[in-house]
Amino acid sequence: MDGILVVDKEKGWTSHDVCAFIRSRFRLKKVGHAGTLDPLATGVLIVLLGRATKMFDHFSASDKKYEGTMQLGIETDSHDIEGKTIAEVPWQHVTAEQIQQAVQNFRGELLQEPPMVSALKHKGARLYQLARRGQVVERTKRPITVYQFDIKSIELPLIHFSTHVSKGTYVRTLAHDLGKHLSTAGVLKNLRRTCCGEFSVEEAVSIQMLKTMDPHELGKWVRQSSLSMVGK
Repeated sequence: MDGILVVDKEKGWTSHDVCAFIRSRFRLKKVGHAGTLDPLATGVLIVLLGRATKMFDHFSASDKKYEGTMQLGIETDSHDIEGKTIAEVPWQHVTAEQIQQAVQNFRGELLQEPPMVSALKHKGARLYQLARRGQVVERTKRPITVYQFDIKSIELPLIHFSTHVSKGTYVRTLAHDLGKHLSTAGVLKNLRRTCCGEFSVEEAVSIQMLKTMDPHELGKWVRQSSLSMVGK
């Protein structure tokens, strides 16, 4: 089977878990994904089947949209709530007005330092592997674009937001950096990817549906409109 399957990933699953499940459940040989979604996050995961796996570069380069919640006063090594706590610091001085002003500094073209807990490589080793050994190395800041970063509501120490970002943007690091800008700390508490390129969560198939559907029904969810970009 060849094509693109838009999956609504559940919290706790890795992107690899989703691909392995689909490969086993539907007895498919070639299954991959474009655009890793952290275990903490839910929402749109683009799964590539058969010849569509050759389109990884095309889909991984897509812009992405998210809705999420960050929490002030906590710093972790991964920049999300599931990481190892590094520090707990006061946040009570932060006001809603300060948050609205601060977020303006995180729009447009930026340079972002990736977190230690990430799959990027340093001298041949994954950063998360070094982090597990207690090592912290210098990371080169990478250019990103934040097209939109809006505060939806504030329930201190929680901040609910939506954002639209370019390829390679770590939303958990946006939360971390915003916390530092507010003279406190910040971590990502939850995240949902609502769009990846042209695909939205409204058209995604859930993990539960994949678990219960007849294998022959999978084809109804597989898109083939982009396969013309792939050679035979």
